[in-house]
Amino acid sequence: MADRFTVQDISAALQARSHPTVTLWNRIEGRPRTVDFQRALRAEVCDALWMLTRQWQVGEFVGEDAGSPVFAKLHVATTHLTRFQAGNAPPQDFDPALPLETQIERQPLQFRVGIDKIALDLRLALGRRWLRQIASIGGYAPLFIAKYRIEMPDPVRREDAAVCAHPEVWQSFAAAAGRAMDGVALYEYLSADSSRHAYDGVAVLDRHKPALDQQTGKFLQWVRRLFSLPATPENPAWHPSRLEYQFSCAARLGTEERIYAADEYFAGTADWASVDRSPSAASLGVAAGADPRGAVTRTTLPVPLAYSGMPHPRWWTMEDSRTNFGEIRPDTTDLAKLLFIEFGLVYSNDWFIVPFTLPAASIAVVQGLTVSTVFGERFWIEPAGGGARESWQRWSVFTHDVKGAAGVAADTGLLFLPTARKVHEGAPHEDVLLIRDEMANMVWAVEKTIPAPDGGGRSGVTAGRETRAYHERLVAEGPAATPAALLENDAKIRYDIMSPVPEHWIPFIAVRARGSQRGIELQRASLPRVIDGDPVTPPALIKPRTTLLRFGLDAQQPQPYLVPEEEVPRSGIRVTKAFRRTRWVDGKAVVWVAVRKQTGRGEGSSGLAFDRLLDTATDSGAVV
Repeated sequence: MADRFTVQDISAALQARSHPTVTLWNRIEGRPRTVDFQRALRAEVCDALWMLTRQWQVGEFVGEDAGSPVFAKLHVATTHLTRFQAGNAPPQDFDPALPLETQIERQPLQFRVGIDKIALDLRLALGRRWLRQIASIGGYAPLFIAKYRIEMPDPVRREDAAVCAHPEVWQSFAAAAGRAMDGVALYEYLSADSSRHAYDGVAVLDRHKPALDQQTGKFLQWVRRLFSLPATPENPAWHPSRLEYQFSCAARLGTEERIYAADEYFAGTADWASVDRSPSAASLGVAAGADPRGAVTRTTLPVPLAYSGMPHPRWWTMEDSRTNFGEIRPDTTDLAKLLFIEFGLVYSNDWFIVPFTLPAASIAVVQGLTVSTVFGERFWIEPAGGGARESWQRWSVFTHDVKGAAGVAADTGLLFLPTARKVHEGAPHEDVLLIRDEMANMVWAVEKTIPAPDGGGRSGVTAGRETRAYHERLVAEGPAATPAALLENDAKIRYDIMSPVPEHWIPFIAVRARGSQRGIELQRASLPRVIDGDPVTPPALIKPRTTLLRFGLDAQQPQPYLVPEEEVPRSGIRVTKAFRRTRWVDGKAVVWVAVRKQTGRGEGSSGLAFDRLLDTATDSGAVV
């Protein structure tokens, strides 16, 4: 039987239409019937006129009287930072061996909170280092351990509450007492006076003293290399009342001394937006004379600006999906996002890059740019954003505001600060929340994390509860100050003068600002530790246990701590203190202690109330 699908004569069958079929296309490229692929690879277009009309439709034939740049000659005046001032301290030479964040932020290491010793981990680490260094010199380890010993805390002394109130902290001190050396005590003794010796008060042989002096120098160098510490006991850049850093840096550009100042630095990352030009600031003592770099002229080849996923100008080139403009959901107020979309979709292929390499700590001011196009035209282009600072038509980015009177010229220079590329930050060992309490009409500083005596941070609420329980136990075990008969009564109600507040809540009360009749400042205050039967009168005042809140408290003449009212908004603020570490351009690791300020979590309530009548059967007045 003949196959009905076999066509013997295709030409005759097509004319007779004897085999009707449905044509089905499953591929769009040509399928050659020969072994030669040359014609198929050409991807011929049968209707070239259609392609021309589509190009006309999208505006590809619209020409511009502009040529692409082929050469660019850039004329730039450059200089570098030479002076640095931390707060109101005397100006000093700019240190290129440290990141700018380190020079601004570094705080001294805290080994005491009031009379309480803390940082047991560092004390043991420094002690082990010293004993290892002198291990081959005369066997003096027992003498140094006895001289700089770890004191054993007494569980029945109120003064040792910071250690003995917390069982695990007390155990750490008890394990080290009499067995390990307090290296911090040795370091503090040697750092206080360069004429001191490590063996002062220790019976050593005279022939071993030169070797011990040599190890003393190595020990001090090791500590200062391990931690970047300020030259003074307190960092002058830190402004405690504002909870911010203040610094200035300067350079000479031509005959002008350019000063850049930061009055409110607190974010932990220094960049161009952190500083402003301050022409009226006092001189930082930049040496006279032109900068050795001077003006630089570079001839380069401009290259088109490109980014991942940008629209491609060619018809048959598909972009990748790493940039999806369709997923951007800007609001009407998101000006930055709208500008970014407009740049990416409309103007991206009109931008060119003229590379210019600058070292760190540099200031560059573009004097002009000469551009040569493919048509042989040459144009002189001046920096954008020039003119008067107040001009509403001026728009610029990466430039600095200029402080001063009206009519001051805008700054078109680019400041390239020597900042760290990446900074690793440890867990905070101090964490304080400043919040507003509208019910009590005051501000509280809540110590969420306090520096633990054995090192690191400890929960403030846990430490507060354990400290109160410790004092209550001492009162219960001690002689009663009030006869028991007076404490026993069958009254159904009792009068409570003031409700208790957790011990990690430090009050700030409103006082009149200095030199003002209407201004308000917030002054640190203290709540009494009231315990029934406590023979100590008046009751002891609860003091903060974070160094952030103890400003002026540990001085010989204690000073009040005042914070301007506007520094604590309704959202509150969070201030943390932690170790930071980075690796600088020379490969050296830099470690320092820094403070950061962030936005808080809103308002809070301490539950503070006065003049209450409480039912003795149902409400004891204790804080849960």
